[in-house]
Amino acid sequence: MVEANSAQSSIYNPPKQVMHNPPVKSKLSLALENESKVKRQLQDQISISKNNQDSIDDEDEDYSSCDEKNEESLKDYKPGGYHPAFKGESYKDNRYNLVRKLGWGHFSTVWLAKDNLKNIHVAMKIVRSDKVYTEAAKDEIKLLRSVTNSSGSNNTSSSSSPTRGPTLSLSPGSNYILTLLDDFVHKGQNGNHIVMVFEVLGENLLALIKKYEHRGIPLIYVKQIAKQLLLGLDYMHRKCGIIHTDIKPENVLMQIGDVEMIVEMVELLDKQKKDFKKLQRINSGSLNQPIPSKPVSTSSSEFLNRSNSSLHRVPSRRPRRHTVITNSQPLPSPLSSVNFFEMKNQLLGTTGTANSINSNGGGNSFTSSYLASKSFSRNLENIEDNELAKSLSSFEISNNPIAQDPPNYDNIDNDNSMMSSQSDLEDSTHLEDSRIQIKIADLGNACWYDEHYTNSIQTREYRSPEVILGSSWGCSADIWSAACLIFELVTGDFLFEPSEGNTYAKDDDHIAQMIELLGEFPSYLLNNSRYASKFFNAKGQLRNISKLKFWPLKDVFVEKYKLPKDEAKDLADFLLPMLTIDPRKRADAGGLVNHPWLNESLGMENIVVSDRKLYNSGLDIPGWSQEVTGHPRH
Repeated sequence: MVEANSAQSSIYNPPKQVMHNPPVKSKLSLALENESKVKRQLQDQISISKNNQDSIDDEDEDYSSCDEKNEESLKDYKPGGYHPAFKGESYKDNRYNLVRKLGWGHFSTVWLAKDNLKNIHVAMKIVRSDKVYTEAAKDEIKLLRSVTNSSGSNNTSSSSSPTRGPTLSLSPGSNYILTLLDDFVHKGQNGNHIVMVFEVLGENLLALIKKYEHRGIPLIYVKQIAKQLLLGLDYMHRKCGIIHTDIKPENVLMQIGDVEMIVEMVELLDKQKKDFKKLQRINSGSLNQPIPSKPVSTSSSEFLNRSNSSLHRVPSRRPRRHTVITNSQPLPSPLSSVNFFEMKNQLLGTTGTANSINSNGGGNSFTSSYLASKSFSRNLENIEDNELAKSLSSFEISNNPIAQDPPNYDNIDNDNSMMSSQSDLEDSTHLEDSRIQIKIADLGNACWYDEHYTNSIQTREYRSPEVILGSSWGCSADIWSAACLIFELVTGDFLFEPSEGNTYAKDDDHIAQMIELLGEFPSYLLNNSRYASKFFNAKGQLRNISKLKFWPLKDVFVEKYKLPKDEAKDLADFLLPMLTIDPRKRADAGGLVNHPWLNESLGMENIVVSDRKLYNSGLDIPGWSQEVTGHPRH
């Protein structure tokens, strides 16, 4: 959160013009101004200790300080397991070079890489070499290629196959799905690894939800996200014949502004942190106190004598254990960093410090000025320990720092009235800068409308009733999950959060919560589900839970979240067609794009899906509520 005395305001409180007062300088800016006062002494010290630093450089390059507890397991680096990738490693005939490890998962490690052919940075997913992971990766690549290839065509012929069915002009929905740039096989010591190359994206929507402290994000963002999500799903379902099966905040990523700028900033920060640690070690002898933030009062000769004395007593360090595991270094995020934009401006020279950054030996002067401040010493350590570990990459909304701050809840009387400041937001002069763009990601669990890989789909809180009951399912399962996600964006809470009790299981509670919100289950589901008799008796009543409290969605918005009745009605009217319990009758994504609640989506006011009618079900879409059979395998 922004401190009370910060000059930066939230989107709910536009910054006020202050007249006749000099600008208030931050601690970070004051630290930079100390550069000329201390850099000569520190540069002399650096020059004297060059040999010591060279040896430290070697040690830093040769050994890793990786915390393996927070990384993939070393025992998985074996034939069939992870590839022992490393910074600088080349791929595909030197086209790609690894820059830094961004993260890891059960199936792969993910790296930031430089595409030397296009001179851009990309994200590379290096999959484990075991046959199971290889086959899963091949399936994912087929799905991703279909998304990419389908966006280039505009056929409107036969409706028997989504890939040849009625489509959107120029397929705008394809803009909201993660793009596969390249894929290839890399031969390594642990086997042949499939490598997928993607565009570099930002944080997921869960990070945005957390930024607003689970109190709901501004509706100006929710409407944009909802419209883009539905356009992406409409494109996947009708044009590509793909069912995502795992729509949730973690699998929807936000685009970042200037990827190359973010990488440049991070690399510069990394260099300065490294220089800072070197000087800390050099001064760990008699200069064991932090370097003063005021000009040094002693003479140059006294300063150098003290420096030379300490340099001869640099304590020896035990070499760090060499490991094949590389420490994950996610790119920093404005969402989790109060000082992100100030750091960006200072580091990249937008406030006039660029020359000092690159002068006098390529960065030593900048490091020296920062080291003159105790506050920066603390900030630098905090950046490394807290902020760089929080996100997979970076996120900006139109590069506007105003739009990055969480809402100010100090003037909100009721804890749940997160929408009460919405009118203030809409009156903001920064309205045009509040744009956001998302992409649906992680097709690792996706399947085809005519080839389902498993019936164990969807994360618990976003799981549809037909999947819980073991009934047939299809594209409409994604629509249910989308409604749960949008509710979560608006309120910060799960729509359904089941728990188990002494006499009932989570599935029982999940079904009970659905009935309380949406009404009784239709006979179609009860008569065509594998597990219906486990939860319902012959009369269609729940077996294990008897006392239900019916609470319609509109009333939930009004009573719990203090939304005005008209707004609650409009929002419920938008969500309820997606939450139709009968999957056959659930409204399709394309029609919902045309809903009045989305008419004012910033920058998307004129986007409609002209060939879909609002509130119509997607029953005419192949694979809408059940798998299409009889087709050849993909």
